[in-house]
Amino acid sequence: MVLTNMSEHEEKEDGDPLPECPPMVSRDLKSILVTSVLQLEEIDVGLYRGKNHWIPLSRRLFGGQIIGQALVAAAKSVGDHLYAHSLHCYFVRAGDPDIPVLYNVDRVRDGRSFCVRSVKAIQRGEPILVLQASFHLDQPSPLMHQFSMPEVPPPEDLLSLEDLIRFVLGKPDLQQKVKQGFNKVLANEVPIEVRPVNPLQFSREVTTEPKRMFWVRARGHIGEGNMKLHVCVAAYISDYSFLGTTMMSYPAKRVKMMASLDHAMWFHNTFRADEWMLYEVDSPWAGGSRGLVQGRLWRRDGVLAASCCQEGLIRLTAPKDWSKL
Repeated sequence: MVLTNMSEHEEKEDGDPLPECPPMVSRDLKSILVTSVLQLEEIDVGLYRGKNHWIPLSRRLFGGQIIGQALVAAAKSVGDHLYAHSLHCYFVRAGDPDIPVLYNVDRVRDGRSFCVRSVKAIQRGEPILVLQASFHLDQPSPLMHQFSMPEVPPPEDLLSLEDLIRFVLGKPDLQQKVKQGFNKVLANEVPIEVRPVNPLQFSREVTTEPKRMFWVRARGHIGEGNMKLHVCVAAYISDYSFLGTTMMSYPAKRVKMMASLDHAMWFHNTFRADEWMLYEVDSPWAGGSRGLVQGRLWRRDGVLAASCCQEGLIRLTAPKDWSKL
């Protein structure tokens, strides 16, 4: 079995029963996403600097961090009564985790109901991401509908990715290479919690539909009242284990390079990013060395909180026997 961490894949064997879910731990500590990851330093009017925190095994900046920080920068330039309802961004260059990121905010439009901001994330004088975000004054509407949330087990009945990895590490016949990979994952703790609805959906040993669901939330406490912050945290969360869904139908293929090209989100209802939300992800299409993924974040009460979509570059390792192509 292979558990997916961004575009990195680490191997695991199947067959043994999973252990019981451990008791919930205290979550009173303030979320690092609030205290560090999404904290920006104001350098000048419309210019901010963000530090880098969790770095994936790919050694490139996590796309969700750049999106989240760019949205924080945009939100600082609009009134407290306006909330982000959508964002669209392009990843232009790979981010370097060894240097900070500058965020330059352009006030595109200020209207009575809508405000639009454009943000460039910059390293070494060149953009690595270009984001446009629209903010909206909340208004009542007679038009209201949504799909139904999938019926799944609650997060309290499921194991976290870390628990699954620790269980696998306890196997005496585990290959040393696999063990080293899993230990690297555990040592590089991410600031979000993930509990797969079906661990086999994170497997690349068997062919499955490119669809999966997992419960997700920020580690630590954020609290009520600051919807702008919860939206920025959700933007960070949305890019986790997202593009890798495209590979679920190709267990024999090995990824040479996987990178996000663009990312879009729409925010529908209020939510708390430090409370469990169900992330429903699927990949309706892949081709031309690209893959498309779409996702829905559901509140526990069945309300659709946000929708997102991403296209990414996927290059595979060429097989030794070209006759098998």
